[in-house]
Amino acid sequence: MDLNGAVALVTGGNGGLGQRICHALAKEGAHVAVMYAQSRDQAEGVARELTSRYQCNAAAFQCEITDDASVAALVDSVVKRFGRIDILVNDAAYNCSVQFPDLDGLTMEVWDKIIAVNLTGPFRLTKAVAPVMKAQGRGRIVNIASVAGVGPTGSSIAYAVSKAGLIHLTKCMAVALAPNVLVNCVAPGLLEGTRATANLRPEFIAQGAATSLLKKPADKDDCADMVVTLCRTETMTGQTTVIDSGRYFH
Repeated sequence: MDLNGAVALVTGGNGGLGQRICHALAKEGAHVAVMYAQSRDQAEGVARELTSRYQCNAAAFQCEITDDASVAALVDSVVKRFGRIDILVNDAAYNCSVQFPDLDGLTMEVWDKIIAVNLTGPFRLTKAVAPVMKAQGRGRIVNIASVAGVGPTGSSIAYAVSKAGLIHLTKCMAVALAPNVLVNCVAPGLLEGTRATANLRPEFIAQGAATSLLKKPADKDDCADMVVTLCRTETMTGQTTVIDSGRYFH
């Protein structure tokens, strides 16, 4: 798909990886809807920078992705502002560090929130944009999972399960939305400089880099560039690409 003039909705677009994805898409000529949950000033700053640097149209939109009405209002607002939605990037996520053996620490409240944001949220957004993309005759959806969804690792069991579910949701939605809407996934390894990483224990971060073949964290720009590739593709759907400096092979 030609990205020049395409409209991309990026959830969590004000986050560390989300900002890189917004920039990578805008650099290719896409207009960008930067979705945020709480950090309005930061999201509006990202939108202003995109507009100034790439001469694209960009704007910030607030949404609570665990709420049906909020998601419906978001999609409606983006379509009214830009006229269409060609790309959805499900990058918004939540994590809470709970060591795997600490089952008491993994309360049902923590479990429910992580699943609601990381798995049900992308499903809700995908359902909301699907009619728009089908009517246009084209669309690309890229989910941002994690290597925690490939193997039993990550900040908590709930986080790992949510990302494993997102990887399988990618496959299921690829079947449901074919042939005009392509659905793929990027599963990053440890990323530095993100809000998710900021919640992790220092020893966990150090171990993540040390146990990779390349002995360094994954690169946010590599992940953003892969999102661009998955938006361009015409013959790839239902796939997950792992970018983790060589930790997991699947």
